[in-house]
Amino acid sequence: MNRYEGRRVLITGGGSGIGRATVHRVLAEGGRVVAADVSEEGLKATAERAAADGTAGRLATAVLDISDEAAVRAGVATAVEALGGLDVLVNAAGILRSEHTHKTTLDFWNQVVSTNLTGTFLMIREALPALLAGEKPVIVNFSSTSASFAHPYMAAYAASKGGIQSMTHAIASEYSKQGLRAVCVAPGSIASGMTTGRGPGLPEDADMSLFMKLAPAIGEGFAGPETVAGVIAMLASEDGAFVTGTEIRIDGGTHM
Repeated sequence: MNRYEGRRVLITGGGSGIGRATVHRVLAEGGRVVAADVSEEGLKATAERAAADGTAGRLATAVLDISDEAAVRAGVATAVEALGGLDVLVNAAGILRSEHTHKTTLDFWNQVVSTNLTGTFLMIREALPALLAGEKPVIVNFSSTSASFAHPYMAAYAASKGGIQSMTHAIASEYSKQGLRAVCVAPGSIASGMTTGRGPGLPEDADMSLFMKLAPAIGEGFAGPETVAGVIAMLASEDGAFVTGTEIRIDGGTHM
């Protein structure tokens, strides 16, 4: 299946987790990809996997902090130049931090919001001119089940993801007549670097009983990041041509 043959794709968060899985899925389907991430080591591992898969010739990598406006401006320009244009932007980069809300400092709040929400906005703003000049352009943003359902100790994270979800609706409407689609994925109960160990950096005195309802209804536990990558690949391809201005929840029925 070569749904991405000739497609030019920029994926943030491409050095780990769902972002990396999406890079490899798009490459496997024939796409040309620039994988961006703040972690140089993570990108190196992504490139090594592509080499092993025989897809390295269609992959370029870029170290990029999405919360840095100047870095985003330069990084997107470099990616567009390397690809010769842009058709798809996948905003998978983000951070997950937890804290009691009454102990949340402004610095903590700003770090989460500036990376997740503002970083996603900056990527979209800088990529839009190239996307609108591209072929059947698509933006896939990352919300979270925390945007619509209660996840304790994650007020800042939930606010950032809720903002992304709302922003996606607005962008989908604003650019619909120019042929651009904008959609969100809302993962939950997905195993990734952000969810390993004792949850997302939960406070030491966190009441774990509050998480009892946050378990998938199907399967035998958390799903792998490739589960989300497959949905992203569908949404940004012609198979998702009639999907825009909405979010797709991928959580194994955790929030039925």
